[in-house]
Amino acid sequence: MSKAVQCLIMLAVVAICFVTEIIPLAVTSMAGATACGVLGFVPVKATYNGLANSTVVLFAAMFVLSTAMFKTGLAQKVGISVVNAVGSGENSLMIGVMAITATLSAVCSNTGTAAALLPVVVGICETSGLSKKRQLMAMAFAAGSGGIITLIGTPPNIIASGALGTAGLKEFGFFEFAWIGVPLAAATIAYMVLLGKRFFPEGNADAAASDAGAVDDEFAAEAKADDDDPKKQAIVGIMMLAVVAVMALNLKALPLHVAATIGALLLVILKVVKVTDAYSGIDWTTIFLFAGMMTVASAMDKTGAGKLIADQVVGVLGGSPSPLFVTAVLFTLSCVLTQFMSNTASAALLCPIGISIANSIGADPHAVLMAIAVAASCAYATPVGTPPNTLVLTPGNFTFMDYMKSGIPLIIVSFAVSLVVIPMVWPFFP
Repeated sequence: MSKAVQCLIMLAVVAICFVTEIIPLAVTSMAGATACGVLGFVPVKATYNGLANSTVVLFAAMFVLSTAMFKTGLAQKVGISVVNAVGSGENSLMIGVMAITATLSAVCSNTGTAAALLPVVVGICETSGLSKKRQLMAMAFAAGSGGIITLIGTPPNIIASGALGTAGLKEFGFFEFAWIGVPLAAATIAYMVLLGKRFFPEGNADAAASDAGAVDDEFAAEAKADDDDPKKQAIVGIMMLAVVAVMALNLKALPLHVAATIGALLLVILKVVKVTDAYSGIDWTTIFLFAGMMTVASAMDKTGAGKLIADQVVGVLGGSPSPLFVTAVLFTLSCVLTQFMSNTASAALLCPIGISIANSIGADPHAVLMAIAVAASCAYATPVGTPPNTLVLTPGNFTFMDYMKSGIPLIIVSFAVSLVVIPMVWPFFP
């Protein structure tokens, strides 16, 4: 049995474990990396090279910066100010909530953003008689689309960029995702205001069956800042703006991971965020999942497993398929997977395959990987697709079908926008 076939069998086991989560995602990923070293797919000394990847450092540092935003109350303060400023009219509130949610999600945890704004939105709906379902679903969807705007907004973006780097290709820039992220966020807001909200009844009677008070108190406690200190909030705000500005300038002397690490270290040194909070704020599942899958991606390339999959897919699609058609197929596959499994895992699984397929038809992989990353964030059709969806499930008294009927049309809108914008910004044949 060839190394390529052995690698494919190993990849299939990893995929099954990702989908079923019979063992934790991070354990699956690191077990896959370990298997690659033990079975000789990569040199043994390179088995855990993913942990030394600069992207892992970027992940960790941005988790600390994001934690500081929530621990000091800055994220909550910004969100509450915006929501209060737009008023309690249904459309104005929805647009304001979605705009600030998308903006914060571009540089912070979308889960933390949703948790911070949830009690504010619920409170306004309770006092004004507006539909919780409409506003909360809008907020959850905005958290998903907002994360697409920057490199650090959501793990699939960093994974797609890292996969390009592993393949020796130019990685995506910090704000390069905004070319597709901003149109998608705008389309998401327009969709909810014009159509999406109509899937739910007007008024707050839709949530009468839930124990609203207890739920609201629960999430208010979860979103509450540990240290509501204006001075610390100012330091965090300045630090976050400085880090984002340096990243946007793309300075060779100060790479993304170095800029983010400096910002995170200064916050700890200045005692703006406690060391224990910095450690606990890091999503170690994402860290180890990314690091392990970098090794798996390298193994797929070295053993020829990626090329084998690509050749089979291209053959099924007709031998010389249109790059746009291939992109549409991979977008669909990534989107379907992300409804039921981690978006990080979906992107990590498909990005190396996407590069191999693009290379096999002679197309630039950037458009294909951008489509995979975007689709991995379009987890709108199930309550388990992304944490913000799960977060609003109980307070909004949603059913599984609520997500299906409002999320599937948004996925179709996102698909259409992506297939128009992505090839324009990242040509298949530059």
